[in-house]
Amino acid sequence: MSRRGDDRAGSGTDRLVLDRATLLAGGFQRRLRAMAAGTELWSEERIRRSLSRTLAARPEPEGDVWLFAYGSLIWNPTIHYAEKRLALVRGYHRRFCLRTVLGRGCPERPGLMLGLDHGGSCRGVAYRLPAGTAEAELLLVWRREMVAGAYRPRWLRARTGEGPLTVLAFTIERRHERYCRDLAEEERIAMLATASGALGPAADYLFDTARHLAELGIPDHHLDRLCEAVRAYQRGLRDGSSADRR
Repeated sequence: MSRRGDDRAGSGTDRLVLDRATLLAGGFQRRLRAMAAGTELWSEERIRRSLSRTLAARPEPEGDVWLFAYGSLIWNPTIHYAEKRLALVRGYHRRFCLRTVLGRGCPERPGLMLGLDHGGSCRGVAYRLPAGTAEAELLLVWRREMVAGAYRPRWLRARTGEGPLTVLAFTIERRHERYCRDLAEEERIAMLATASGALGPAADYLFDTARHLAELGIPDHHLDRLCEAVRAYQRGLRDGSSADRR
């Protein structure tokens, strides 16, 4: 499934598709760079260097690679994989902690993206990438996730119903300028409820993630409560607009 959306709330221009063909052709990066006035993005060379360093640091250098998904990689993976399992990682939790002015927001109204932040635990999906194709598949993941270096790829231990795994996960880079360390919950709700960018509304990103987690039987009560709060905020905006027109 690919998501389409607007670069500015209410706009019908600057549509961007996040799918496998676009990532293979490098079109995702080209379009983002055209939109990213004032935002520093990583070059293709830097993306490839980061991938090479990460693979060189594998705790288990031989065999297949397992990729851990906790957000949009669950419902729009864009990669070819041989197997997927439900997985649990400890020491990190799923959190809306990355401010965005491109994909799900704009400079005038920034949105929020998910990251794996320190503490707690996170349930998600682990994809098995065969050894012979893992690097090529991961390059597509790097092109979508390491656009501006806001994540830090890490090798983590995960539990699955079939046994423990070493997985590759994109944790939040806490030193990045767009990391939101102390964002009030009210502000988080407002940003998710109102922001929209080239990939669509931030609220859709939240709703899609929560819905697919529920379909997989993965409980995330915080995300569910956030969905309720964002929908209530949006209803309030619509009701206020209707009242203004009367």
